[in-house]
Parts: sequence; C-alpha cells; structure tokens
Amino acid sequence: MLKIKQLKGIANYEETLNKMNSKVLEVSEDIKKEEIWILEHQKVYTAGSSTPKEFKIKKINDIPVIFINRGGKITYHGPGQLIIYPILNLRKRKLNIIEYINIIENLLIKVFEQNNIKLFTIKETNRGLWTKDQITKKNKKIVFIGLRYSKGVIYHGISINFDLHLVNFKKINPCGLNAGQISSLKELKIKFNKEKIINELIKEFINQFDLNLI
Repeated sequence: MLKIKQLKGIANYEETLNKMNSKVLEVSEDIKKEEIWILEHQKVYTAGSSTPKEFKIKKINDIPVIFINRGGKITYHGPGQLIIYPILNLRKRKLNIIEYINIIENLLIKVFEQNNIKLFTIKETNRGLWTKDQITKKNKKIVFIGLRYSKGVIYHGISINFDLHLVNFKKINPCGLNAGQISSLKELKIKFNKEKIINELIKEFINQFDLNLI
C-alpha cells in the first residue's frame, strides 16, 4: 500500500534530497516501496536543469542556491509553501510523464474546487496551476510542478503557495516567469483551511495512486 508521510517541522532541503535519491533506488526495484512526502522547507533557492549555464550565484540574500537535476529553472521554497513529493514508479504503472502531470493537475483542481478555490492551467506558459486575482483580474500562479524521471521513477514534485512571504520570490524570475505573476492564497486574500486541504489531498492521492488500483 502506498505510504503517505507528513513530515513535521521545517525540513532541510539537502537532507531531504539525499533521502529522496535513496528512496528512488528502492522504488525503482520495488513498487511497494512507493511513498508520498508532504512537508515544508527551510528557505532555499533551487535551480533546475533549465537554469542558464551562466547563472552561478550561490546565495541570494544569504539564502543558499542549490543546483539540482529536476526540470525547470530557478524557484524558491520556504515556510508557508506546501511541498508534495510523490515518489512513484511510472514505468510499472504504465504512465508517461505528460499523463502523470495531467493527473496531478486535475487532482489538485478537484481538491481546491471542493474548498471554493478555483485553479486552472495555462499550458502554453508552463505546467502548474493558476488562480484569478479578484481585484486586478490578472492570473497569478500559486502551484508549481518540477519533476525528474530516472530508473522508471518520477520524483521531486509540487509546491503550493499558501501563506509564505513572497519577498524572496521577488528576487528572481521563478520558473522563467515574471515575479509579478507569482502569488499566494494569503496575498490574494483567498480564505482557506490548510489542514483540511492537506487531509483532502492525502485522500485523493491515495484514491488515485494506491497500489490496489493498479
């Protein structure tokens, strides 16, 4: 059965990454080792494989920049941003990456819709989910997807901007977007029950990916 681990406290990114890489090896050999981790990170910038090669900055405002092998460009993680790391064997599930991303996006849209929050895709921009700023009527991105596929296993994952401080996002153009396109539920004054949403996300991930459904 698929394990869901909701990690307490604020996790160190590099420690989490090392554990994730070890878990990928396990999951590549045995689908019953699959896990989904739910957590929040200490302040960190992560630069994915699409980050320009000339970008060599190691710190921004004393916050470390870590170069990693997921897809996408540079982004920011910190307290108030929910991170979901599904570590799943797509090869044995006979899913391709696009199918998997579509499933994830639809799952998130469903859960947030149940909480009276409308999310939507703008696929011509990049993957992830947006909502409407009801004051300016502009689209604002609050859900980000950055993935890595190796040995038949998909990992890294999803970040959701609930109530983090956005000042550190404004120091970069996250995921290749203008920083002004990024927001959070708190900044947009959208009411939410974080614990309720997390519990509903856990149920939906189990319903979608439990081994009994393969």
